[in-house]
Amino acid sequence: MTHKLFGLFAGVGGIETGFAQAGFEPVLANELDKKAALTYRANYGHELINDDINALVSPELPDFDVLTGGFPCQPFSISGLRQGFQDAKGRGNVFFKIMEIVHAKQPSVIMLENVKHLVTHDEGRTFKIILDALEEAGYHVQHQVLNSKTHGNIPQNRERIFIVGFKNKEHANRFTFPEAIPLTVSLEDLIDFTGKVEDKYYYTSEKHKFYDILARDMNRKGAIYQFRRSYVRENKSGVSPTLTANMGTGGNNVPMVLTDHGIRKLTPRECFNLMGFPVDFVMPEGMAASNLYKQSGNAVVVPVIRRIAENINTAISLDA
Repeated sequence: MTHKLFGLFAGVGGIETGFAQAGFEPVLANELDKKAALTYRANYGHELINDDINALVSPELPDFDVLTGGFPCQPFSISGLRQGFQDAKGRGNVFFKIMEIVHAKQPSVIMLENVKHLVTHDEGRTFKIILDALEEAGYHVQHQVLNSKTHGNIPQNRERIFIVGFKNKEHANRFTFPEAIPLTVSLEDLIDFTGKVEDKYYYTSEKHKFYDILARDMNRKGAIYQFRRSYVRENKSGVSPTLTANMGTGGNNVPMVLTDHGIRKLTPRECFNLMGFPVDFVMPEGMAASNLYKQSGNAVVVPVIRRIAENINTAISLDA
């Protein structure tokens, strides 16, 4: 039996990709951002509703077994003013729209993703509201913070909280989050330190007034660097720092590398590689790099999702 999935806040489809790899069938998605929707549709053929989640009429949605969503993290993150449910832009309140859909459609499984600081926001009160709402709706809930470098075999230091709820208590009892695994994928596997890429990704003394600082401080090929206003920081752990959505704002937000052809920022493809997307993942032709950077930074690490989805599939597919 194939379990049907509805993805909220779908972005470019990272959660859907991971669940599809684990044997689920994405049948419907919702995403507000028009550029992200273009990328999503370039990779999936099922219906995507490109609209605000509040425009969804819950009872009219088709039936599905699994509801997923990486709901907006800004109001819950340290870098997002920590407003939580009181977020001035209304982003915190979308959780209650998720619950409206849950009550209307009663999916068997829910999987939500957010920044790890959701757990401690407002001294834990925000997270308690979320867990209480899910439990009051009849779900048996587990949650855990997983890091991509320890649970996805992806060399990126990216910690996220995952919340999984089951209607069936026996399914919940059979579910466990994936265990840590060795990191065998290296930065060199995902980033091209030897080949030539488009000129626009390289830093030069003619175009960048801080180039001398880069040339002075970036001296190790195989490492990832970040420019911090007046100095360069090397990430010495052998993994990428957390990719962020503000990479799409330009400037110096995109991590940098020293290559055989000069100093450059990561390409959008390399950013998607560091999120664990398949090598055949389609980036729409002609889409601005700034949009692709934003989309990759907003995405989830696919192998982490796949491993969670595999354990969900095992839990709901075994005989009681």
